[in-house]
Amino acid sequence: MKQILPRRAFLEAVFGLGMLAMSGARAFADNRKGSSPEMAKDIVMVHGANEGGWCFDKFKGVFEALGWTCHAPDLIGHGSDATDAKTRLVGMGMGDYLAQLHTLLKTFAAPPVLLGHSMGGILVQQLAAEGLASALILVAPAPRAGILPATDSEKQLGQDMMSLGAFWNTVINPDFDLTKILTLNRVSEAEQRIVFDKFGPESGLAFFQMFFWMFDKTNATAVDTRPVRCPVLCLIGKDDKIVSPATARVTASGYPGSTFWELDGHGHMLVIEPGAEDIARRITAWIPS
Repeated sequence: MKQILPRRAFLEAVFGLGMLAMSGARAFADNRKGSSPEMAKDIVMVHGANEGGWCFDKFKGVFEALGWTCHAPDLIGHGSDATDAKTRLVGMGMGDYLAQLHTLLKTFAAPPVLLGHSMGGILVQQLAAEGLASALILVAPAPRAGILPATDSEKQLGQDMMSLGAFWNTVINPDFDLTKILTLNRVSEAEQRIVFDKFGPESGLAFFQMFFWMFDKTNATAVDTRPVRCPVLCLIGKDDKIVSPATARVTASGYPGSTFWELDGHGHMLVIEPGAEDIARRITAWIPS
């Protein structure tokens, strides 16, 4: 039986950081050509590692009040789909999450707005590279393959993970002491435990593919940014202890003409932190009509 790593299994909640048929892909690609079509009022929000669709509840309330239809799926083994996650997530990788999202996007008549948080930021970039987004919003995005850590603290995260052994063969469970410092540092102490209790295990393989992309033979976190034609917004909290603003800027630099926001008073979980609703309203104002 595969071992499940305990506490020091570290980056679990921390990282708080998931094929279209050819005809569907071709239809989406056609929508990108020529004059801009009327944008569908759908937003698909993809959560990060150890999280679930619940993390977008504050954003969802704002978006829906402004007329948007929101979709916040739980990736396999996350959120409401977390039954037996400790066994189901063993060997589950980024490609499995991406396939799940492809299935979801088949149900849309036109490309929706794609919004991804942390790990979800990689997944929505991959979808946008296929022409499946009308706009792309990256919230504290985990760095895609090819982006090296920019700060000593980010390098330490990777170094600490190296001490875990063959973590890619198991799952990584959340640890409260680490999470409240690195991930929930801008959530009130009264709310930290409540939020943490919603977190669940994450695939060690998915973490391996994000942190050690240079050793991943499947290139599961690679993104070809060149085909992305839709508007791109990247935002990061100034106090993010997981993804530094410097790293987020490198992510955004792959999209010439993209918009970048560095937000004071926010950390990695800015989607649930105080002021999340204000961020959501600002995002909707940015989305091209």
